[in-house]
Amino acid sequence: MSSRTLPQINAASKGVEVPKGYLAVYVGDKMKRFVILVPYLNQPSFQELLSQAEEEFGYDHPTGGLTIPCQEDEFLNVTSRLNEL
Repeated sequence: MSSRTLPQINAASKGVEVPKGYLAVYVGDKMKRFVILVPYLNQPSFQELLSQAEEEFGYDHPTGGLTIPCQEDEFLNVTSRLNEL
């Protein structure tokens, strides 16, 4: 997979294995599943999303995975900017 694109896996594909170097996250009201590069976790803009997740869920995420409590378009905006790095 190219680091220039944001791989996306629909919720229906929950059983699909996440490639090495990537992490599955759940975003928005519909808990849509996205697969992101692990290095995104170190970026300040993504850490802001992680802070929101910590405030809302603490360390107990309802999906069993990392849940990001923002609108899908906000998440896509942040990750598309990170793809440009």
